[in-house]
Amino acid sequence: MRFLRQSLTGLLLLALTLAGLGLAGLVIGAAVRASLAPAGPGQPPVERVVPANVVTLMPLSLTPETTAFGKIEARRTLDLRSRQSGTVVWVSDGFRNGLAVTQGDLLVRLDPAPATDALALAEADLSEAHGEATDAVAALELTKADLTAAMEQAVLREQALVRQQDLAARGVGSPLAVETTELAVSTAAQAVLSREQALATAKARVDQTAVAVTRAEIALVEAKRNLAETELRAGLSGRVDGVTLVEGALVGANESLGRIVDPAALDVAVRLSTAQFARLVGPDGLLAAGAVTVSAPGSGTPLPGQLDRIGAAVEAGQTGRLVYVALDASPSLATLVQPGDFVTVTIQEAPVADAALLPATALGPNGALLVVGPEDRLAEVLVEVLRRQGDDVIVAVGALAGREVVTERSAVLGAGIRVRPIRPDLATGGDPASSLTATEDTAELTAERKAALMALIAANPALSEAEKADLLQVLQAETAASGDATPPLDG
Repeated sequence: MRFLRQSLTGLLLLALTLAGLGLAGLVIGAAVRASLAPAGPGQPPVERVVPANVVTLMPLSLTPETTAFGKIEARRTLDLRSRQSGTVVWVSDGFRNGLAVTQGDLLVRLDPAPATDALALAEADLSEAHGEATDAVAALELTKADLTAAMEQAVLREQALVRQQDLAARGVGSPLAVETTELAVSTAAQAVLSREQALATAKARVDQTAVAVTRAEIALVEAKRNLAETELRAGLSGRVDGVTLVEGALVGANESLGRIVDPAALDVAVRLSTAQFARLVGPDGLLAAGAVTVSAPGSGTPLPGQLDRIGAAVEAGQTGRLVYVALDASPSLATLVQPGDFVTVTIQEAPVADAALLPATALGPNGALLVVGPEDRLAEVLVEVLRRQGDDVIVAVGALAGREVVTERSAVLGAGIRVRPIRPDLATGGDPASSLTATEDTAELTAERKAALMALIAANPALSEAEKADLLQVLQAETAASGDATPPLDG
């Protein structure tokens, strides 16, 4: 029984093997017969239609924007320096880094003892100078009175001389009396000269004492100023920075004690290329009055400003031009940006007419656009690039007004390639069925071509009955889609 069962199993496996070999032979034979059979009607190669995003060029008046990077700078910064040396005896609690101070606030006080002593000495010197001046004036008055008396005495001596000379002429007087009188007249004249000299000396002393009083007054004013300078006050309102001062410190003259920065008066130093700078300068050589927007990193609030001035010179190792943007004062300005921050600056240029904004991917390396022509075939047209800003370009429209151009070039797109245009209005919405009847996406079919296409669909064994029914339904319309939805039936 066991032998019989094994024999039957072997015969069954042999039968299955022979059946498989026979089936393989039939398949191979059918393939050989199909390859040796006469060829049927050949089909011409089908042209490939590539989908492409297109947009219609419309001439507009665009406002280009120049984007650059700048650094925030404080327009008003005051260095706090000590005018004289001394010991710090008091420091204000508000004189710390980051705190706000108001103009006129007392910040630091130096030891006033040396200045107070100098002021007392100056006051004493002024009192002494006033006393000497008073004495000089009194001496001048006495000298004037002495001169008057001497002059009167000289007149009397001259009158006595005239009488003696008259008596001598009549023979009454003696020559000795005349000589004595003449000697007295000479002595009186000499006394007058001496008094005049004393008067000149007294006047000179008055002038000298007046100069001494003036000097003493100047010294007193300087002493008062030195005393006032022992107190350091805020010269403007702002925030304090760079303070390392404590009580008891010894500071020298002109030593920096800190600085005050006005956070409401800020500028942006922006370095532009020569080409960018040339577009911002008007015919009069002045900066254009275009709007300026400053964006701080991490801040969603743009800061308005305006072009203010041009740098006076190009620094060593730098190129282009340095321009300054004045930020408009606002309550939130100090909280958004601070001196030293790097920001992005967007400057609006003069409007450009007859221009269009396109993605940079629409422009080829040779500066040409792919324009959709008849039968949706592409052609390369050179255009003038007016501006490049970010990922977009601004081109001159000119004769291309109303023409469709490819917005995204690829390796399969080029001159002469037939495309299936994808337009923004159709890509973002709309009825797909209605798009088949659109003029841009359909092609007119003649009766003869429609009949030929229907015959080819009916005779195509590769299509199922459902696919044939759908295609025949589409062909019943007056127009048929010209894109990839149409099966490759013919050329």
